[in-house]
Amino acid sequence: MERLSFDYPATTPVPRRAHVGVVGSGNLEVLIEPSPDGQAHIRVTTSVDGYGAVWQAVLDRFIARHGVAASVEINDFGATPGMVALRLEQAVEATKS
Repeated sequence: MERLSFDYPATTPVPRRAHVGVVGSGNLEVLIEPSPDGQAHIRVTTSVDGYGAVWQAVLDRFIARHGVAASVEINDFGATPGMVALRLEQAVEATKS
């Protein structure tokens, strides 16, 4: 199990909490809520060690696109970078409804 933390400046507040996905074989869940300090704080717990640079690349792209001021918890069980990006997009959309 590896735990990673990423912090980013942010521009867009998240209006409410959301939860998408499930932790299971080859999948992940994303929990997102408004940030207490207007920044983006992302915590990843993953079953796959040694992919910190890949996580950072996916999250850098996500923050560059959305700039969400949110606290995000990601629990991963071997999801691909494409699935991670999809779940993050779903989480942002879920905060709007």
